[in-house]
Formats: sequence, structure tokens, C-alpha cells
Amino acid sequence: MIVAQDGSGDFKTVQEAINQVPEANRERVVIEVRPGRYYEKLHIDKKMVTLKGEPGKTVITYDDCAVKRWPDGQKYGTFYSYSVLISGDDFLAEGITFENAAGPGSVAGQALAVYIDADRVIFRNCRFLGHQDTIFTAPLPPQPGSGGRFNSPREDFERRMGRHYFENCFIAGDVDFIFGSATAVFNDCEIFSYDRHVGYITAASTPQGEKYGYVFINCRLTGEAPPNSVYLGRPWREYAKTVFINTYMGEHIKAEGWHNWGSVEKEQTTYYAEYKSSGPGAKLDQRVKWAKILTDVEAEEYTIENVLRGSDGWNPLLVK
Repeated sequence: MIVAQDGSGDFKTVQEAINQVPEANRERVVIEVRPGRYYEKLHIDKKMVTLKGEPGKTVITYDDCAVKRWPDGQKYGTFYSYSVLISGDDFLAEGITFENAAGPGSVAGQALAVYIDADRVIFRNCRFLGHQDTIFTAPLPPQPGSGGRFNSPREDFERRMGRHYFENCFIAGDVDFIFGSATAVFNDCEIFSYDRHVGYITAASTPQGEKYGYVFINCRLTGEAPPNSVYLGRPWREYAKTVFINTYMGEHIKAEGWHNWGSVEKEQTTYYAEYKSSGPGAKLDQRVKWAKILTDVEAEEYTIENVLRGSDGWNPLLVK
């Protein structure tokens, strides 16, 4: 199927094409999205869908945010702010820009570019543009930190662990802009931090007992934030896991590296580690004492295949 805004394809909007995929789809469906800015709040709920665009020219964008209000006056909150919600397993995107254009978090609050609640999800040569909470990798934690509800469109669905793979992608944000509970590998990606006084790249909520959380391999941490102003991560939940392997770190990365989110107890349960970090932000001798520097042997287990294999042997490098 071809989506083109000028009417030269089968559909003018991406959602129209998604809606044509069978509910119980079992064969890969490829949707070519021609260059343009598609202003859509998109829900991809069908399985085995591929979106193919032209890098930098095919943009799916929307501008909802946490402080926006429903007709009854209630705020949207974090999880209804998404531009694109992906809940169909085996989704693949190539050359697509996913954007939330609501603006800086200091004004708009949380504003998700993508909400990923699916398994075996792949992004290649994609761009993710937002500020606060750009990418959410579901599932949601078991319960909100302060009780009540998350106010999420996926709140009442089964909390399933997802595996997500990002290759050669550009991800921009300022606070907690990669967050959630999934196991995810970021391979050869550029992670760009905007200036937000104090920034945080990750906020993992890895469930207790999961071997892996977020793994960054051969990535580049860049940005416009001032020197020594951005943390590598802080734990959204007690057992957060985040590891950086062979990653270049710009001078915006804080010397201490990691933040405990105001909880000394989390220093005992989180797993934050690095291996062969480089660049002006790689001040490994100044990292917090409760973070880890991996040995050569320990680092060997952090391969794409090992991290994402799961019980079904999934290898995203073999998926076309």
C-alpha cells in the first residue's frame, strides 16, 4: 500500500492504510509512506506492519501534551499525549520521523512521540523528536508510584514485556526522554539532549527479575545542553537497568553519571553500568560509587542477540 498526501497513492493518511490491514493479520504488510508531514494521532494496532519512508522527509507528527485538557477539564497526562501508539507485535519502521511538536517540557509537560506497547519491534534509520518523555517503552509498571491509576490508553490491557530494537536512529529530548519497562537495544544511535537546566536521558522501570533493561551499543551522546548538565539516567522504578557499551559521551554528560531520583534505597537495587565509554563526558573515575564499570568478560554478554533473544530466539538482525 502507498500513502501519499497528494492523492497519488492508495491513501492520503497513514491511519487509513493501517485500518485496511486485517485484524488477525499473519503476513507482513508493507506500507510505503511518501515524503510529507502527516499530522496524525496514529494508532498502529495490527500485527506485522512495516512503515517505510524517506529518511528526514517522511514525518508523522502531532502536538498533544500532558497539560492539554479533555472537555471535562481533566488533563491528558503523560500517556495520552502520544503522537503514535504502537500495540501490534512485529512492527517495523524504516526511514520514518516520529515527532511530538508540543514543545519543551517546561511548557508542555510530558509529550510522547511514540508509545510502544508491543513485542519484537524494530526501528531502522528513524528519527524521534520530542522533549520530555519522547519514547515510552511499555509495559507500564505494576502500579503508579503514588497509587491510583496511570491514566493510560493501555492501562487495562495485560502488562506484557516488550523487546525493542533501534538501529542507526536519532533520538532527541531533554528529561527522561527514553523511559519505560521494556528490554531495548539502541545500536549505533545518536542520542541528542536539549538544554533543560538539568537533563536525564533514561528513566528505566525494568521489572524485578528481568536480566536486561536498556542497552546502548556504539552510540553517540550529543546535544546542545551546557557542560556537565545531563545525567545518563535515573530509576523510575527500583530495579532499573541501563548499560552503555562503547558509547561516545559529549561534555554535557555529568561527571557523576547517574541520579538516584531522591531515593538512596534505589542505589541498592538499580543496575547502571558502562563499558569503554569515550569522549569528554566519559569521566568514569568520577561516577557515583553505586554504578558499575564492566569488565571485558562481563561486557561480552551484551550482544544484540543475547539481550533480545527471549524464549522464542528473536534476532532483529535477521528481520527484513
